[in-house]
Amino acid sequence: MRTEELNSLLKDLQALPKECEWVEFKVNNSNPQEIGEYLSALSNSACYHSQKYGYLVFGIEDSTHQLVGTTFHPSVEKKGNQELENWLATQLNPRIDFNIFEWDNNGLHFAIFRVEATRNTPVSFRGEPFIRIGSYKKPLDEHPERERKIWNRETNYSFEREIASSHVSEDEVLQLIDYPGYFEMVKLPLPDNRKGIIDRMVQDKILVKDDGSGTYSITNLGALLFARDVDTFDNIARKAFRVIIYDGKNRIKTKKEQTGKRGYAVGFEGLIKYLSDQLPSNEIIDKALRREVTLYPILAVRELVANAIIHQDFSIKGSSPMVEIFDNRIEITNPGKPLIDPLRFVDHSPESRNEVLARFMRRLNICEERGSGIDKVIFECEYNQLPAPNIIVGDNYTRIILYGHKTFREMDKQDKVRACYLHACLKYVSGEYMTNQSLRERFGIEEQNYPMASRIISDTMDAKLIKDYDPENKSRKYAKYVPYWV
Repeated sequence: MRTEELNSLLKDLQALPKECEWVEFKVNNSNPQEIGEYLSALSNSACYHSQKYGYLVFGIEDSTHQLVGTTFHPSVEKKGNQELENWLATQLNPRIDFNIFEWDNNGLHFAIFRVEATRNTPVSFRGEPFIRIGSYKKPLDEHPERERKIWNRETNYSFEREIASSHVSEDEVLQLIDYPGYFEMVKLPLPDNRKGIIDRMVQDKILVKDDGSGTYSITNLGALLFARDVDTFDNIARKAFRVIIYDGKNRIKTKKEQTGKRGYAVGFEGLIKYLSDQLPSNEIIDKALRREVTLYPILAVRELVANAIIHQDFSIKGSSPMVEIFDNRIEITNPGKPLIDPLRFVDHSPESRNEVLARFMRRLNICEERGSGIDKVIFECEYNQLPAPNIIVGDNYTRIILYGHKTFREMDKQDKVRACYLHACLKYVSGEYMTNQSLRERFGIEEQNYPMASRIISDTMDAKLIKDYDPENKSRKYAKYVPYWV
């Protein structure tokens, strides 16, 4: 936030009633434990009172609300060997987003911690959730009626509709947003005047006009997709896509790391080209011409990168979509658990916690229409005779792994069962059925070795991932199989 915005916010907070439960005033209290407890309490209280943020303000006297300034500089404070901000972030669960602002006003120094209101889940600090009761911080479990209301809080929250930068002049808008890139991607001619440019971006919710001031606010959607430099926006600076290339099969030695600067939309093709250039490749001769072909299908990589952007959980602080390239695999990771069972990714209509973002990216042809993207990833892996992708869900992330080429003998039982299940899924959503023959073709197994395919089918049935399409059919040679959920 700019100094003018911070001074305006400080004035608004100063004018609040003294018993406001989502704002706390301090002068010089710099105890990390107490700050963390306040962040928990203020996030929970902001949710309880239907506020977007809670605020911990340093530099205002609590009882009189006088501006007195502070000697506390949280940006340089540490907890042990760790920066205070990073330490606080690791102790909050869920990893709620908060910002620290510091600035000087009329010779006085001020600092504000702005923490997002939690949504449906109380925030705890070091395992204990807190709440504000009047002017006091209390353990939340002493107030079950408030805890119950937080758990049941309905919300229409949309990260994309929130404001990335407010009170921005027209000149600043054109400096911060890549408007030529925006008009090119939405396939509209670039207006020959500033008003036409601004009005169109307001229409697409890239901008919101501020009441009566002649300025504009840039939404998170606009900044996420079309920022010239995401680092100029506090809310999204840490959401930039990262690419890490390792030397070997583990994370011990990093060869190269790149963090994107441009918005997801205007930087997408550049990101995919960069990935294509970094992926290992083979030289082949085609019609007497030599050319390089990547060992991984770039169409699959493209789809998974778009999915990682769309399905990330923006409430998880300090995490961003990421591609990690190893000698034998690629891992594409996004913050947040999926909203549907990973085993149903192929057939289930996709659900996104960021539908506004997803809809805009589909409009820009960055990602596929609903339900077709993962199908293409599986098809590309089968077509290129690669192992099936592996989907891993952690506590606060989703990761999809694309493996490099493995011979049939190099694949373990899990590789084969996973490939068999996804092959059955792909066949079914294509209006076909998996058979012993189709599975042999998937793995490149010769016809006389059909018992090898039968063994894989048996193992996959034992794992309860596929079943007989017609259990009454006694002929194994012509048996058809479908996913367990059919």
